[in-house]
Amino acid sequence: MIYEKSHSLFNEAKKYMPGGVNSPVRAFQAVKREPLFIKSGKEGHIFDADGNSYVDFVCSWGPGILGHAHPRVIKAVQKACEHGLTFGAPTEKETELAKLISSLMPSMEMLRLVNSGTEAVMSVIRTARGFTGKNKVIKFNGCYHGHSDCMLVKAGSGLLTQSIPSGSGVPENCTRDTLVAEYNDISSVERLIESNKGEIACVIIEPAAANMGVVPPKKGFLKELRKLTEENGILLIFDEVITGFRLSPGGAQEYYGVKPDLTTLGKIAGGGMPLAVYGGRRDIMEKVAPVGKVYQAGTLSGNPIAVTAGIETLKILKENKDIYSEIERKSDILEKAFKDSGFNVNRVGSLLCPFFTDKKVQTYDDALSSDTEKYAEYFSYMLEKGIYIAPSQFEAMFVSYAHTDEDIEKTAECIAGAGKFIFNS
Repeated sequence: MIYEKSHSLFNEAKKYMPGGVNSPVRAFQAVKREPLFIKSGKEGHIFDADGNSYVDFVCSWGPGILGHAHPRVIKAVQKACEHGLTFGAPTEKETELAKLISSLMPSMEMLRLVNSGTEAVMSVIRTARGFTGKNKVIKFNGCYHGHSDCMLVKAGSGLLTQSIPSGSGVPENCTRDTLVAEYNDISSVERLIESNKGEIACVIIEPAAANMGVVPPKKGFLKELRKLTEENGILLIFDEVITGFRLSPGGAQEYYGVKPDLTTLGKIAGGGMPLAVYGGRRDIMEKVAPVGKVYQAGTLSGNPIAVTAGIETLKILKENKDIYSEIERKSDILEKAFKDSGFNVNRVGSLLCPFFTDKKVQTYDDALSSDTEKYAEYFSYMLEKGIYIAPSQFEAMFVSYAHTDEDIEKTAECIAGAGKFIFNS
């Protein structure tokens, strides 16, 4: 394929934006290439500036469960734009979206609309602290919850040591009260609770991890976590920015049958536009201003254009339950193609990830044992065949309802070819 226009656009972009991008993974550094500049998308495909066509399994990192430019969503958004883009005042549609979300996810008795997953997590942590009067938070190694200071941490030499910021510009004081447990290891949570008795406000987790590649929870892990937090008066937060409305109409909490106290949503909740949500038990959310003293605000929160995209997307998902069985069927075909071709693959619903390691990937350390050089080879092979996947070993592959059987068949054939190229060369 020819990438001349993307190359030229990238060089121009680097003059004005750090790394030429507005989010680091887009730079393709992990796969030793230059990024594609995308011009358009339609259904299960995207088209770059050079006119190349790709079957898209990035799906804007998750929200494209219906594919690109769904006609019903586009029509609704265009109509909403005719009435103005934003008012900084209440609109009826905000309540409509809130009611729709609550109907699909009953644990969210009351909620607040915001603009990004990072903002939702930052706000839900503040709410949990305000409700409990406690400061400490437990997160899990390898789970990503946006780039707010207190969440940008990794474990030190041991699970019970002080958390150290994992990026520059984050003062250690900002992460002092963030404790890091090991995903899929309930004993690591027990130890942190025992050594910080009466000080922990909440535990936050991706119920199915999708930011260290795809790592499903072990059987019973989430239920054990729910029991442990209830016994110790600790709030349980599910970060469903990726899994919300993707694994099922009610997200991972419906999929696994575990009810958290608080939830964050994004991606699909805004139909791919900048919108996110945090919410949960009514008694907790009533601590949020202007009813309570936990302050959070945003001029563009609940803007009518993003809200409209979210409403139409969720209505389509609610009205067409076969969407989930269809994407499950398609995802199963791809999982089988990976396994038949010698790949080590994890799948949860329509989220997949091949890992280039011999280990069964159940923790962040397992994921880190992957050969990222081999992943880069795999990425380039698939891209040249017209299959667009995540430019990083530690991201998910997203299957959408818009992917046709022909798209899936072509992708399965490319996976088989990639297996022969990588493992037999």
